[in-house]
This record gives sequence, structure tokens and C-alpha cells, in this order.
Amino acid sequence: MAIFKLQINGRLLQADVDADTPLLWVLRDNFGLVGTKYGCGIAQCGACTVHLNGEAMRSCVLPVSAIGKSKVTTIEGLSVDGTHPVQQAWDKVDVPQCGYCQSGQIMTAAALLKKNPKPTQAEIDNTMTGNLCRCGTYHRIREAVKLASEAPTTNKTSKR
Repeated sequence: MAIFKLQINGRLLQADVDADTPLLWVLRDNFGLVGTKYGCGIAQCGACTVHLNGEAMRSCVLPVSAIGKSKVTTIEGLSVDGTHPVQQAWDKVDVPQCGYCQSGQIMTAAALLKKNPKPTQAEIDNTMTGNLCRCGTYHRIREAVKLASEAPTTNKTSKR
């Protein structure tokens, strides 16, 4: 066991865990940030997606020891009030059915739009294909990402 100091959602937090503990479990079990979901445990479904220095990463296979001084953003830190353009588009298009994959989908979409504010449909499809949705709402997911890309503040984060 070791103490890891982590920058999570703009706050410095620490956890006393084994070095190989996946970030997902540190977020959920140590910090109570349960918006990041466990899906497959092998980085294939995307339910556990968070941002590491703005890049979408699968937290279920990312050991806490690999984080270092990187900034981690979870779905709870994307915006405190649901005003991030991707979250607003998700609501407007009524994307979720069961909702289980949605935090990972939203985090993947937000990272895409921060890097590429005006992606083509092919770029949206190529990026979002890596996230699985058991309910099959892919057409609404694509529509919401496109809608969010049309928002004037896509690459800005909400104030905390």
C-alpha cells in the first residue's frame, strides 16, 4: 500500500491503495465518485472513461500509480450543473435508455470535441464506435455529439 496524491476534478485528493489498483476503483471506492461505471474490466466497452489531462482514458485498466501529476476529470467534474454542451445535447436528444454507458459516452464525446470542435460525421463515428451501448442508441449518440459540436462553447469547461 502507498499514498497517492491525485488531482481529481480540480481537487487534490489522496488514497492509500496498492499501486496496481485501477483508477476506476480508487474513484468509486475511495472518493465516492460513482458516475464512472464498471462495464467490462478490460478497456473494451468505455463505461469507465475519464479524462487524463483532457484525453479520454479507460480507468478500469489504468493503475493509480500511472497517474502521477496528471489531472483527472470524471463525469462529476465535467460540469457541476450539467451545462457542458455535450450534457445539454444529451438531454435535448434524449439519448439514454438504461443510462449505464452514458457517462463514458459523454466523456469520450467531450474529449473529442475539445480536441476537434467541428468533427465530421466520420470522425464522430470513428471516435464513438469504441464505446458500447447495450440499448443501441447509437443514432441518438451521434446526433447529440453533432449537436454539441454546433454549440458555441464546446471546447470550454463549465465553471466550478
